Amino acid sequence: MTSVNLAGCAEHPVLGESPYRVDRDGVSYVPVGDGGIILGLELGDSVFKLAADHAAPGACLVHPDAAARHALAAFACIGNRVVVRTGPAAGAVGSVVGKRGEAGRVIAGFRQADLALLRPSDEVLVRACGQGWRPEGLTTDVTVLNLDPAILAVLPVDLAADGRRVTASVRAVLPGRLAGNGIGRPAASWDLDLQLTAGDLATDVLLGDLIAVTDIDARYNMGYRRDWLTVGVVVHGASPVPGHGPGITPILTGPSAALQPLPDAAGHTGLTAAAVQLQ
Repeated sequence: MTSVNLAGCAEHPVLGESPYRVDRDGVSYVPVGDGGIILGLELGDSVFKLAADHAAPGACLVHPDAAARHALAAFACIGNRVVVRTGPAAGAVGSVVGKRGEAGRVIAGFRQADLALLRPSDEVLVRACGQGWRPEGLTTDVTVLNLDPAILAVLPVDLAADGRRVTASVRAVLPGRLAGNGIGRPAASWDLDLQLTAGDLATDVLLGDLIAVTDIDARYNMGYRRDWLTVGVVVHGASPVPGHGPGITPILTGPSAALQPLPDAAGHTGLTAAAVQLQ
């Protein structure tokens, strides 16, 4: 498996000339938490914990060169190591925990003490590995993406449950009609927003959970495909914007005959801070 060193920097939040957005009820608000460095939010927290917009558990990483930024987003995979190279947090080690769209962002988790020292524009190194990887013995119908090979072993995924189907424990199985922002975008570098608000489900949704979405094909550009299934890791929180919400980074996709979700609303454990060595 090829590894690639990627350069990036911690993002500063960006706003247009107006600081306001309009929510699903037509009320204006200031989108605090959309990008940049978010403190006090970690894997395992509810996606509705903060009154924020797309808040991610850590720092969003970008690159000032547009082409390099897209490469950073496409090549980085969940579980890849991230090392801070400059500033007061230099030497701190974190992990990629997801990615977002909007021209390409990688979400990097760090210990809270290190995150507090991190400044916008501080440089980081990402040791990228995993994109394009196919585990040995994986059925040809199922695609793995956006995962460091070492991380798959700590997720509740069985690549050969009965010799034919891949199974994945998930917090919930959601219908594809809830898919919002991310439809039509490349699955290797975007997340898929799920149009959820607090109280929509009988169970809470936590950052790091695995969620299955029906009728979504995420092999290439994400889109509708009947009798298909995509499983993703929840990587950022809710949003008041219509068509947006908690986002998943796709990690498995395939026909429903070859990829089976095992919903476990009460006992599910997905991607944890311990799994990516943030504890």
